[in-house]
Amino acid sequence: MKRNTGILSISILLILFVLSSLSSCRTTKTTVDTKDLSYLYNPTKNSFNPRFHVNVNSDQSAMVMVRFASNELFFSEANPEGVPTAGIIVSVKLFRMDQTRTLVDTLSYNLNIIRDGNKREYLYNVPLKVERGNKYLVEMKILDRLRMLVAQSFVPFNTLSPINKYNFITLGYFNKNQLFSQVLRVDEYINLLYMRGPLDSLYISYFKPFSYIPDPPSMMLPQKSLDYDPERTVALGYSDTLPIMLPRKGIFLCSVDKRVKDGYTLFNFGQSFPNMTTPEEMIEPLIYIAPQSELEQMITSSRPKVALDDFWVKCAGNIERARELIRIYYTRAVYANLYFTSFTEGWRTERGMIYVIYGPPDKVYKNQEGESWGYRKPVVKSSWGGRYKVKEEYIFFNFKQRDNIFSDNDYYLSRSETLITFWDQAVLSWRKGIVFRLDNPDGI
Repeated sequence: MKRNTGILSISILLILFVLSSLSSCRTTKTTVDTKDLSYLYNPTKNSFNPRFHVNVNSDQSAMVMVRFASNELFFSEANPEGVPTAGIIVSVKLFRMDQTRTLVDTLSYNLNIIRDGNKREYLYNVPLKVERGNKYLVEMKILDRLRMLVAQSFVPFNTLSPINKYNFITLGYFNKNQLFSQVLRVDEYINLLYMRGPLDSLYISYFKPFSYIPDPPSMMLPQKSLDYDPERTVALGYSDTLPIMLPRKGIFLCSVDKRVKDGYTLFNFGQSFPNMTTPEEMIEPLIYIAPQSELEQMITSSRPKVALDDFWVKCAGNIERARELIRIYYTRAVYANLYFTSFTEGWRTERGMIYVIYGPPDKVYKNQEGESWGYRKPVVKSSWGGRYKVKEEYIFFNFKQRDNIFSDNDYYLSRSETLITFWDQAVLSWRKGIVFRLDNPDGI
């Protein structure tokens, strides 16, 4: 029998634009839930994605830097000037994160962005008044007036230290464009700017990649420690024009004081991140549905690409169905990288684990401690006197935010609050070649 080894030829980069794979997780709403933020993690619900970065300028002031990608804005010439213009309203709420989450300031800006064909992005700065020694949360609501699209984000920062991550910004070394990601590509050069005054030396500590894989959500285990020492620390004479490039995969903590483990962190997750293009990269996320022994056989195989193909064909039963499983599974893994990356790749995080196996959540609620994800269970219908009543129930995964010197995007699963997960059924469904859906009765 002729073996087909072309399954992996699917480009994960192109998969990002194939959104039909996520449609199985949509929920039909009978009422509008104004507190539901599930669109934040579902690309089929959110095509408008401004980026944010907070820089603390002094003990009394900070700046929220907002980036709009030009290809995400809608420009219209339906205005008196006849000039392509995008209309944006920026609403800002600043909370001091004490025991009561105190609202300390509100701001609003009405922006008319005129299209410039030479620009790929538009940057705006929102000034904030702050006080030293506090934790803050900025709630950003961005309204596209012409399309009536809303993007909402929550941006944490603090003024606890003049040498922490919020006192730095990064620029592209060649174009001097401001960067909004701590993840650098291979051979990418940047300038790291310390914004709180003159500096003589910069200390860069290298930490090995954190390869932790979360345990299944039904397991009650203590949290693994994230506190480990660097492999090496080097001192550099500081200049705001100093070119910095990350030579290998890992975590690079840039500090102004070698005695303190604090500062601005840069990450190198490999050449293809956030995508997955090699068999080795695509085998690793299978840890959620395959035992370690099975993964080791694929990794150590003389032809890992063929071994990976065989795995998916065995699950699916045929090549066409295997391609569909690959498309959905790795699309979720790539989006997990985009949404949940912290000190490690997004798919390795506990939110990433849930996202890959269960898909985008149907409900997302946020508070000052973390966020809660709801997945709809099979709809229960009951009749009384000829009338039908529909009852929707959800299982929830609760994630708590964890302080982390490397990242603000670190959340862990509160397992004591996660009693029923249907994890075994979900894994079994994938192994049978069926994309798991909690609201599908056949999947339970």
